[in-house]
Amino acid sequence: MGAEVLGLSDVLLVANRISALRTPDAPVPFSVTIIGTQAGQVRLAGGAHLSVATPTPFDLLVVPAFDFNNAEEISTALAGLDEEKALIRRAAEQRKVASICGGSLLLAEAGILDGRQATTAWALAGEMARRYPSVEVVPDAVLVRDGEIVTCGAFTAYGDLALQLIRDAVGTSLARAVGRFSLIDHSPRTQAAYLDHRLSHKRRESFARAVSTWFEKRIAERYRLDVLAEAFNLSSRTLLRRFRAETGRSPLDMLHDLRVERAKLLLETTTLSVAQVASEVGYLDVATFSRLFTRRTHLTPAAFRKRFHTTDIAVF
Repeated sequence: MGAEVLGLSDVLLVANRISALRTPDAPVPFSVTIIGTQAGQVRLAGGAHLSVATPTPFDLLVVPAFDFNNAEEISTALAGLDEEKALIRRAAEQRKVASICGGSLLLAEAGILDGRQATTAWALAGEMARRYPSVEVVPDAVLVRDGEIVTCGAFTAYGDLALQLIRDAVGTSLARAVGRFSLIDHSPRTQAAYLDHRLSHKRRESFARAVSTWFEKRIAERYRLDVLAEAFNLSSRTLLRRFRAETGRSPLDMLHDLRVERAKLLLETTTLSVAQVASEVGYLDVATFSRLFTRRTHLTPAAFRKRFHTTDIAVF
C-alpha cells in the first residue's frame, strides 16, 4: 500500500524538520529516496501511481508489501519479483534491510530471513510460517529486530519503524517528539489484540477451513474430539493427523482462537458482563476464560472492552 512508502517518508520528514528546529546548524538526519529496480512509474494498490528512481547508494533498504488479494495470488506475485529479490539479497550482504507488512514475505523469498525471527501483518503470519518453515514467525510482534534486519507488522507499522529508525540514528528525545507530533504511540505495541483469525489469509476449501466452519456453528458446545471426527467421517487419529499436517496445530487450539474472536466481538458490541461473555463462547469458569483471553490478546477482557468498545452516537 502507498501508506507504507509515503507514510514512512513523511514521518522521517517530520523528524528532519523537528531536528532542524532544535539544531539549525546540523545536517538533517535522514535522506529518503523511493527506488525501484528501474526508474519509472509504479502502480500502487488502489490504482495511484508513484515515480521511482533507480537504486542509488543507501544505508537502509526498506521493502514494502506487494499487492495481492488472497493466499493463492502470493506465489504468482512473488514469481514476478525476481529483480527485487536480487536487489534485497545484494543489500543484505552489505547494508541493513527492513520490511513493512507483507514485505517480509519478499525478504523470506529472497532467503535473507532463514534462521531468523521475523514478523509480518498478523493476517499473513500463518501463511508466512507455512511457506518459510526456516523463519521463526512472531505473529504478535509489531516490530522484530534480528541482527541487521528489521521486520514490521501490518501496514500502519510504518510509524513504529520510523520511530525505531529515529531512535537508532538520533536518539529517544527526537523519537518522542516526532511521535507526539504525528500521533504515533512510541511505547512498545503488540498486534495480539487486533488478531482476527477469520480474516487471516488461508487456502480455499481447506480441511482446516471446514473444521473452522463446523466449530463456528457450535462455538459454545463442549469440545469432544470423537464428535468432531465423526462429523467428518474420520477416526480421531486421522483427523488430528490431517489437521496438524495442514495447520501445525490442534483443532482445540483453533477452537480457542475462534472463541476468543467471538468474545472480542461481544466485548466490543454488547454490554454483557465478562462472565456472560465467557458463557456465550463456551467457558463455564470465568478465571479460565480470562487467562486464555489475556494470553492470546495481551489484554484482560475488561481492558479490551475499555479500549475497543463501540458506542452508538446519534447526531441531530
